[in-house]
Amino acid sequence: MRYLVTGATGYIGGRLAPRLLEQDGAAVRCLVRDPAKLRDVPWAAAAEIVRGDLLDPDSVRAACADVDVVYFLVHSLSNADFAATDRRAALLVAQAAREAGVGRIVYLGGLHPEGALSAHLASRTEVGEILLRSGVPTAVLQAAVILGSGSASFEMLRYLTERLPVMLTPRWVRNRVQPIAVRDVLRYLVAAAGFPAEVNRTFDIGGPDVLTYLDMMRRYAAVTTLPRRRIVPVPVLTPRLSAHWVNVVTPVPKGIAAPLIDSLVHEVVCREDDIRSLVPDPPEGMISYDRAVELALARIRGGDVETRWSGASISDAPADPLPSDPDWAGGSVYLDEREQPSTASPDELWRVVRGVGGERGWYSFPLAWSVRGWLDRLVGGVGLSRGRRDPDELHTGDALDWWRVEELRTEPGGTLLRLRAEMKVPGQAWLEMGVRPGADGTSVYHQRAVFLPRGLAGHLYWWAVAPFHGIVFGGMVRNIARTAERAAPGAGRDRTAA
Repeated sequence: MRYLVTGATGYIGGRLAPRLLEQDGAAVRCLVRDPAKLRDVPWAAAAEIVRGDLLDPDSVRAACADVDVVYFLVHSLSNADFAATDRRAALLVAQAAREAGVGRIVYLGGLHPEGALSAHLASRTEVGEILLRSGVPTAVLQAAVILGSGSASFEMLRYLTERLPVMLTPRWVRNRVQPIAVRDVLRYLVAAAGFPAEVNRTFDIGGPDVLTYLDMMRRYAAVTTLPRRRIVPVPVLTPRLSAHWVNVVTPVPKGIAAPLIDSLVHEVVCREDDIRSLVPDPPEGMISYDRAVELALARIRGGDVETRWSGASISDAPADPLPSDPDWAGGSVYLDEREQPSTASPDELWRVVRGVGGERGWYSFPLAWSVRGWLDRLVGGVGLSRGRRDPDELHTGDALDWWRVEELRTEPGGTLLRLRAEMKVPGQAWLEMGVRPGADGTSVYHQRAVFLPRGLAGHLYWWAVAPFHGIVFGGMVRNIARTAERAAPGAGRDRTAA
């Protein structure tokens, strides 16, 4: 069986592709805008990674050629014209799949009630209808809250419950929801590829428990042995205000929180379970809500989060070239470059560099980083709270606090980590952190901050923060080198304690 997976850099697509590769005789093609984002993913070597865009007819036609099953797993969230974007992508995929003789399309949409829908739910419903009318047998799976390590729904639930022992909540927390574990979603997606040709319809998919969001928070607290949460529903928290609140309290930014909350304003419970006639429950049964929470937390605590909601980039900034590169045409560029020799080996120093961010922080002036992160959250940005997917390993395309890993390079002459800022800022910003060998087994740490201002506000922003660069960037250079030296084998006790 030959599969095409769109959205392979996203939360579901990044988990589905390796499971399809486990099928006997499977060949998996992934259509992505930037193949570099999958370069370091363990399963990518076994797949065919092709560059393309769902809005480009030629690349969609080429991707659908010689394919049996197409998985449509892409949704626009932050784009102001998301409905038009998704509509065009669905129409192009439908046409290309029909012309290529594809045997089936599988689409993961949102479970929704009857009647008026939010803009996001209406868009997902429209995409499903377009694919069902494509002339290609299509299975549209409709899910509500997906529970799994790294899912936006789960992280919103987790942080709200853990951080707020007393919560003022909107009335929708008493609406019923039918959550489903991500493992069950993936099981259905894999099985849907083999549905009979006459199957062309939607399927509601959900777990065994029907709960209110209030129940979900309280049961999360019980599973994690937290004290009982005090929850006071109030009528004034509209979905828009709720999204702002989630943006401040959790790592999930407003642009992603809004459609999640839109799906909770109404009751989202399966109206049928016909899919079980095609995909029987496993012998152990569907995964319960409590068990899904336990599995997700075990993955998080073990540093084994396969994909995260933050894996999908929120910026359309090009990866290449940097505005400071020689071929850049026009525009002002601000630079802050620093170097620090270190007695640590290049490997030890690189290990520290790869581990920056998240719980380890940024090795200088934590208060300044925290304040900047909170300011970013208050204006709807991602802030620092996205953390890392893994405490030690990085992949190209990973979210790293308010940065995105744009380049991760290891060569005999040195190593490089290039980060692109995704915070709210009047311009574009990058941070490069590199290590090269020094003399006699030592190393040199090189750091470069690059800022391309946008308009007068960009220039004013740079000069407003420039006085702090000596403390922030200078401290980073010194402390990263010092941390590597302390961790080096044979470092003395006095030196380690310094």
